[in-house]
Amino acid sequence: MTLSQKQQGNLIMLVVMTIFGLNIPVNKYFYESGLLTPQAMTMLRMGFAAIAFWLVSFLMPKEKVEKKDMLILLVGGLSGMLINQSLFAFGLGHTSTVDASIITTSSPLFAMILAALILKEPITIKKFGGVILGGAGAIFLVYTSTSNVNVEQNNNLIGDLAVLCAQLFYSFYIVITRPLSTKYSPITMMKWMFLFSAVINLPYGTPYVIEAKMFHQPDFLPYILLSFTLLGATFFTYMMIPLAQRRIRPTTISMYNNMQPLIASSIAIFMGMDRFTIEKLLAALLIFGGVYLVTISKSKADLEAEKASFEK
Repeated sequence: MTLSQKQQGNLIMLVVMTIFGLNIPVNKYFYESGLLTPQAMTMLRMGFAAIAFWLVSFLMPKEKVEKKDMLILLVGGLSGMLINQSLFAFGLGHTSTVDASIITTSSPLFAMILAALILKEPITIKKFGGVILGGAGAIFLVYTSTSNVNVEQNNNLIGDLAVLCAQLFYSFYIVITRPLSTKYSPITMMKWMFLFSAVINLPYGTPYVIEAKMFHQPDFLPYILLSFTLLGATFFTYMMIPLAQRRIRPTTISMYNNMQPLIASSIAIFMGMDRFTIEKLLAALLIFGGVYLVTISKSKADLEAEKASFEK
């Protein structure tokens, strides 16, 4: 069976968000244990990805990037990699995973507005309704999953605001780099964006890496978890996002942020740390319903094609 372009894009983002969802508790472990600070984690991810993408690029056909596109890659790298990951890492270190999960649902709303302003994508009733429905499902899932347990009490307004701003910059990155995703390979885009991010962050982030307790302790497990963050949640996921951008719209991509608490809940149920409830089923239906509505909503290209057909 051959998958359509939309189906391929949705499948890619499902895999990407599964990995991102797994990475949240992994990063929280590092911050709470004191093995890595958010600043050290950001520098490690930027540096590792820059080196990895450049090494892979030497094995790929060379692509020349136009000067005007290089500026977009610079801004995209700063907003989608350095600023987004720095703010999210800082926010996750200063607020609860519950708050962080809820706040990530703001990303589709940001993406919808930015896509309308920058790419002139229409805000249709289906798209708006899908964003609201999916966000409601994610918030409902988090609320019902934590209402009867002892939720972390280290909530911090600054941390919440940092996570919120991270979603804004991530949405901005998804929107402004979408046109480039059809011109260049993911390797070409990522090697430049991560290089810009790593070089700019180098003077600030390097001391945190050198002083990190992570590299002054004998346990092997933290290194396995760090490998997952670097290889899975950074290199692999950011290589796949441009492939999804070619196939589905920015708002649809951002809608998958709502999947993160659902994925975390599913893993907890599978490991026997949580139980399946009707509330979780309802939340899942709301989230998937929201993604479906956004997916079937008409794009700018769809409306232009309809207009051209009508004029004929």
